[in-house]
Amino acid sequence: MPMSASPRNRFERRRAETRQALLRAARKLLADSGDTSASIRTIAELADVGFGSFYNHFTCKPDLFDAAVADALEEFARTVDRHLCGVDDPAERLADGMRLSARMADSHPEIMRILCHSELGRICAGRGLAPRARRDVEQGMASGRFAVVDPMIALTALNGSLPALLQLWFCQPEADRDHAAGMLAEMLLHMLGLSMDEARDLARRPLPAAA
Repeated sequence: MPMSASPRNRFERRRAETRQALLRAARKLLADSGDTSASIRTIAELADVGFGSFYNHFTCKPDLFDAAVADALEEFARTVDRHLCGVDDPAERLADGMRLSARMADSHPEIMRILCHSELGRICAGRGLAPRARRDVEQGMASGRFAVVDPMIALTALNGSLPALLQLWFCQPEADRDHAAGMLAEMLLHMLGLSMDEARDLARRPLPAAA
């Protein structure tokens, strides 16, 4: 789970451990049902920390759940980044990112359920995949790789695609996730201006291994 710089002393370590315990509890609630109505006392008990400890880290429940969302999205994005660190082509990055996300439904189910339940793929998010997707779309446009005129329209399409696929996968676990993600990646790349042949080629290449 993403962490900031390592705490320097025992007090800071304990404080960081308490905050992470609260984040884990919030993430579990979000992944299980997306329900944020649990009381602060219930959240503290789930985290196995004192009730008063909550207010040492968060001002209110929305503050905690927002932090849990950011934590999950950043872990998601860093996991994808480890596979894409040597990929420079923005079209290939988008295609591989979509396909890698499909596989994370098995390897990181909590994160993907949070994405489904909380509608966290929003294009204006400051962390996670959103700024990376914006970067790839803008680089693709600047280099002439993508033919779209409005980056926000492109991002809106990307933003809605992955959560929709995740909903399908969790409702139909027998679905072929790799095939579905590859087909979606192919369609999105063609929408961005690539030829059908090139989009198909990029969407079917072997995925890069994690660095």
